Amino acid sequence: MTMPSDMREFNRSVVADFRANGGELSDGMLKGSRVVLLTTVGARGGAEHTTPLAFFADGPDRIVLWASNMAAPKHPDWYANLAANPSVTVEVPGADGIDRYQATASIASGDERARLLTALAEFNEKMAAHQTMTEREIPLVVVERAAQ
Repeated sequence: MTMPSDMREFNRSVVADFRANGGELSDGMLKGSRVVLLTTVGARGGAEHTTPLAFFADGPDRIVLWASNMAAPKHPDWYANLAANPSVTVEVPGADGIDRYQATASIASGDERARLLTALAEFNEKMAAHQTMTEREIPLVVVERAAQ
């Protein structure tokens, strides 16, 4: 899988690879990377959108995403979607393939954001450095498995 000029097509190919290989990425530049698939409902049109994203765990049934958008001046579309509708579907690699579940997203703030930003820097220093490359505050999104 090479990086196409169209990010939507690239994301579609990553989603297909993830699902076809039980949560493992087996091809191209992301081979071996650990990602989560986040399905949101579109803020404007109401259609479902699935986006592959890097993440780190923050305890059981709790993951953290960062809406860096590669330090672009605006938030990514997936962030606008979950800000409008925080009920999301998550697919993560599990011991027996893909663990798919419903979850609720919230935006970290204050002391929690500071703690998670430190955790992000420990997890991926380059991603945490995106905050220094943009004037906007990059949201840290906490995604928690919904009660079953």
